[in-house]
Amino acid sequence: MELALAPDIRRRMSHLVKKLDLPHIRPANLICFRSTGSTGRARARIWSLPKIWQMGLDIAPHYCIEVISEKFDNLSPDDQNRTLIHELLHIPRNFSGALVPHRNHKHRSFRHYHDKVETLFQMLKNAHSPR
Repeated sequence: MELALAPDIRRRMSHLVKKLDLPHIRPANLICFRSTGSTGRARARIWSLPKIWQMGLDIAPHYCIEVISEKFDNLSPDDQNRTLIHELLHIPRNFSGALVPHRNHKHRSFRHYHDKVETLFQMLKNAHSPR
């Protein structure tokens, strides 16, 4: 697998954070990559920086967003946005470096997670549509 920085994805993430009013996310602390050669099923992944590494390296929390070129690049722009929104939802409100799982004790199904992605996506579409 090969990785390269993805400034285009970084710009899109910053745009999504602003348009979807996600003030807990610090776009400057999102590092975006495009990978090639992955054999997994995922379209994108998010990587955390656990507290022990933050303390050991004396740095603030960061997240790496990886889009898998073979799966992500051929998606429609709408589905790409849904995928990026999905990854942003893994970032907790305290921007601690931890990750929010798909399922938690409150909402046991993936369906709830999908519905939240779709709600945010529709907000984004409505913000872009002419009035």
